[in-house]
Amino acid sequence: MAKKKKIRITQTKSKIGAPERQKRTLAALGLKKMHQTVEHDDTPVIRGMVDKVKHLVTVEK
Repeated sequence: MAKKKKIRITQTKSKIGAPERQKRTLAALGLKKMHQTVEHDDTPVIRGMVDKVKHLVTVEK
């Protein structure tokens, strides 16, 4: 079975002042505080979520 690709997502900007929808997107990604890093499978769903908050996070392959 092929190994799934992973991406590392790190919150680099504060969610204070962001719309509630973006705060909920960060929570759904598992990001609770600044400079926290999470790993997820590289899927279109996760990529879409990252795209909605791309100004608050950085992504590494």
